[in-house]
Amino acid sequence: MPTASPKRPHSAPPPAPTGTPRPGRSDQDDPWAGWNDWDDEVAKPPFKALTREEAQALAAENPAVSPWRVVAAQAAVGGIVAALAWLLMGEPSYFWSALYGAATVVLPGALMARGMTSRLSSMAPGVSAVSFMLWELVKIGVSVALLVGAPKLVPHLSWPALLVALVLCIKVYWVALAWRGRKTTSRAP
Repeated sequence: MPTASPKRPHSAPPPAPTGTPRPGRSDQDDPWAGWNDWDDEVAKPPFKALTREEAQALAAENPAVSPWRVVAAQAAVGGIVAALAWLLMGEPSYFWSALYGAATVVLPGALMARGMTSRLSSMAPGVSAVSFMLWELVKIGVSVALLVGAPKLVPHLSWPALLVALVLCIKVYWVALAWRGRKTTSRAP
């Protein structure tokens, strides 16, 4: 007994096939022929080059955050966490552990900021991308080396204090995203 193939519901009829047919098959055999091309045409808005004024307005709407500002904020958060650790726990070992945890984020971050703001890193887009990857690798390596050396460098190390400071300093990157949305305007007196 022959069975009828189920009909596929279409919201619109398929457009006329485009391109050259594949060998051994005709576009009439394929009910989905041309749909991919049609979807691409609908999904892609036309490209419009920006004028100089439009590009400047876009840059003004989305200001860049200085990496040095992020590093300074990380250092401030690390100092506050270290002071709170000393005040709450009453022992200097917690202060030094938290301060070392902050240093494992701040020092590699400062190293990367120095490398990324150098003249060499801003020469060309390709050089900038490679420079970013290299400095990120250096940053990770220095962070790991500092963490490995922590038990030898910090007397009476408190891992919880170190890790709390480290995590809070890393979370400053999220605050940098909020800074990016703020506009700094100066008002004349």
